[in-house]
Amino acid sequence: MPDDFTTTLTVWRHYLHTHPELSRQEHETAAFVCARLDELGIPYEAGIGGHGVVASLKRGGSNRSVGLRADMDALPIPEATGKPYASKNQGVMHACGHDGHTTSLLGAAMLLQNDPDWVGQVHLVFQPAEEGFKGAHAMVEDGLFTRFPMERIFGYHNWPGLEAGTVMMHPGPVMAGAANFEITLKGKAGHAGMPHLCADPVQGIAHLIVAVNAIVARNLPPLQAGVISTCTLKAGEAQNQVPERASMGGTIRAFSTDVMDMLKRRLTETAEGIAMAFGLEAQIRIGGDLAPTANVPEEAERAAAAAKAAGLKVRRDMEPTLGAEDFGRFLADIPGAYAWIGNGPSAGLHNPAYDYNDEILPVAARFLVSCAKAALR
Repeated sequence: MPDDFTTTLTVWRHYLHTHPELSRQEHETAAFVCARLDELGIPYEAGIGGHGVVASLKRGGSNRSVGLRADMDALPIPEATGKPYASKNQGVMHACGHDGHTTSLLGAAMLLQNDPDWVGQVHLVFQPAEEGFKGAHAMVEDGLFTRFPMERIFGYHNWPGLEAGTVMMHPGPVMAGAANFEITLKGKAGHAGMPHLCADPVQGIAHLIVAVNAIVARNLPPLQAGVISTCTLKAGEAQNQVPERASMGGTIRAFSTDVMDMLKRRLTETAEGIAMAFGLEAQIRIGGDLAPTANVPEEAERAAAAAKAAGLKVRRDMEPTLGAEDFGRFLADIPGAYAWIGNGPSAGLHNPAYDYNDEILPVAARFLVSCAKAALR
């Protein structure tokens, strides 16, 4: 692989890293993708499911088709890498490597364009709004699979701590399904020195946090995975007042929809029970559901073989994670597989010091190309 290919991808990745955009705001990122596709002479359609872009490469002789996907959005995290190409957008950074994912898919487009050893159609899916804003759902609802028919789809996520360039392939669940929750307990405000005249939502929330921690431990079989994490708390302004309201928010994660449904039901019942016990009113919102990302075993084997054919090391021994990824929405409609590609030693995902490893850009591009060619065969 020529050195200028890696150099080109690195320059592109650094530009995207310097100019990150939040979910549903990826207009400049999408414009950058479109500009590179224009330079390569690859046709595309923009504005799909928001700022999504789908490019299509076609070579006659086969009706087979395949999709390759990368996400484009960044996170509301202030960057602390100290890199010369660090974010110029205050409080926003590519803390999850989507700059690298986007760049490696552009690299795959370059390789496929110059590779005569395939026939069929490859759709390159540049997805917006992955970070909790259901960009995959938006693209599907905007007709992704009817406008760009594909028999299967492949994608990847860089993985800190895994040896750089190593492909980790799971035969089933890869990443969890997720939902967000917010619970507000409404009581009766009053003087903190006269709590008997109040209905105290802070006490209710305190008991609810403890009770929530027991839902997984006492409702889920020990050999199954799930989690409910409380991540936000809001209550009161004055130190001498029992407030009228107190609220908590967080996330629910599991590898199956059945477990997700059970955890949501038990969370609701627990909140309502504690509200009743403390003379409070419970207001419960659970939403933003993301489907679990679970590989189709046959497609996982196909992708693993493709990685080996590309000369990449493949592992199968890592546990899935309860981190979430909306690639599962694509897998709900068509078969496919999702890999992890090692980022090497680095700060963790969503960490202010995280940075995508430029050395794996050509590796990831080769992996995607090999998956596409294997699917088309």
